[in-house]
Amino acid sequence: MSDHLTGFRARLEAGPTVFAAWCGMREPAVLETILREGFDCAILDWQHGYHDQTSIETAILTAQAQRKPALVRIGVGDFAGAARFLDWGAIGIIAPMINSAADARMMVDFLKYPPHGGRSWGPTRATAMLGFTNPEQVKRGNDVTLAIAMIETRAALAALDDILAVPGIDGVFVGPADLSITLTGGATVDPLHAEVTAALKVVAQKGRAAGKIVSAFCPDGARANELTTMGYQLLSVGTDGFMLRSAARAELAKAKSG
Repeated sequence: MSDHLTGFRARLEAGPTVFAAWCGMREPAVLETILREGFDCAILDWQHGYHDQTSIETAILTAQAQRKPALVRIGVGDFAGAARFLDWGAIGIIAPMINSAADARMMVDFLKYPPHGGRSWGPTRATAMLGFTNPEQVKRGNDVTLAIAMIETRAALAALDDILAVPGIDGVFVGPADLSITLTGGATVDPLHAEVTAALKVVAQKGRAAGKIVSAFCPDGARANELTTMGYQLLSVGTDGFMLRSAARAELAKAKSG
């Protein structure tokens, strides 16, 4: 059964908030360990993580073994690679630096089958993972796989209504660190900055009003808890590296405390 994949959009829309394990490390046992703790899905960081193509493929399969969907945050403009990740069974693509409706339309063209886009046919593993026949893959693939545009610049905020209106864009994902840089004119990197919080409220309101999935990166669980009250449907919680460092730091501090 593939209902954890085919039903993922409905799960996001129905609530409660879905929490994602952010995975930037190649080692599949790290993702497996974190997913076993109750996270609902995985977000694999191709843009800034340690991943290569082989580890992305392995991570998608690792999540699948836990019956958890995997999304991939791609590099800037790497739409051809993104379509490959969908072919391998990723349930969604999170694309950075989508700053205009034109950027969003280009994203859709690579990631969606007609009539919304022009995605090339070749679902290497996706059809079998989804439990579809080839005709079903074409008919249902656009609804099942998610194209999520990152909102992380002043330009993206200014173009938010236009981005949300692009057919085939399923949702938006706030990148708070980059957003803090652009909103403060490069003065700081602070995902918890007051201007970022204000922007997050605007994105949530406009995204939900447009009927799109609203999601965001959260540096920790406390921020994720806060954003659930704003109506966010998909939230990452920290990163695998952050969790390892914080746990190591805490246990070492206990060991040295006496």
